[in-house]
Amino acid sequence: MRLAAVALATMLGLPAAAAAQGDCFPGPNSNEAKTLAIFSVPLAFSPAGAPELLPSFRIGVEAASLPGVDRSTATPTICRPGKGPENTDLLPVFPRPRLALPLPGGLALQASWVPPVRVNGVQGNLFGLSVGKSFGRLNGIVLALRAHATFGSIRAPITCDDHALADPASECFGGERSDDRFQPNILGADLTVGIPVAHGRLRPYAGTGYNRLARAFRCISSTSSVRWMTVASRSISIGWWFSEARRGRRPRGSGSSASYTPFPLTQ
Repeated sequence: MRLAAVALATMLGLPAAAAAQGDCFPGPNSNEAKTLAIFSVPLAFSPAGAPELLPSFRIGVEAASLPGVDRSTATPTICRPGKGPENTDLLPVFPRPRLALPLPGGLALQASWVPPVRVNGVQGNLFGLSVGKSFGRLNGIVLALRAHATFGSIRAPITCDDHALADPASECFGGERSDDRFQPNILGADLTVGIPVAHGRLRPYAGTGYNRLARAFRCISSTSSVRWMTVASRSISIGWWFSEARRGRRPRGSGSSASYTPFPLTQ
């Protein structure tokens, strides 16, 4: 299971007079940036299987477990100081359908769309796209280079959930349930290396990648003092040894697992 995630929006210029509901630009060391980064890195459209020298047509579903955010990190430090932790425990798993198509010249195209269906208060409308090229030997080591992008939005009650509405100490108390929107805007590239074992039935592979994230978060609530929050960051993701189990060289079905560890880079 690949680590993936959910939760938070675009840019709508608000009048300068709305100072009480203005924009916010937290730095890369703020809790706001750390929280958004935890969710954004798994949302990156990363590889769903071992690299293939001969790309094939595939349809599948990626099921991703969502990362947890501790209460200390989920508590704002810049945009809403003094507010309690944001609601980050939204969904236990994040499903994403995927389509893979072979292109001329040995290129491989992958695409994904999470439709705007609301589940447990969370509604996604997220797109993923990647183009890659593999090099190597048919029955040996295969190396793949890939460029990818993730864009769209996810809506959920992040700033003012039902618990915050009932908490007299919260700025959300007595207000309306928020429907905040998060737009990740992720561009990146990665490299993976795989080698078949057990006559090709098992294909361990590993990889590393670079992600450029320009995230925007919009608070959609009648009680929030901040409307827009934008954060930009870069990170390197290391993919520890994954594996893909398959039946035959051109299987009708296969399964894979992966784990990613992000390392933020200084702005």
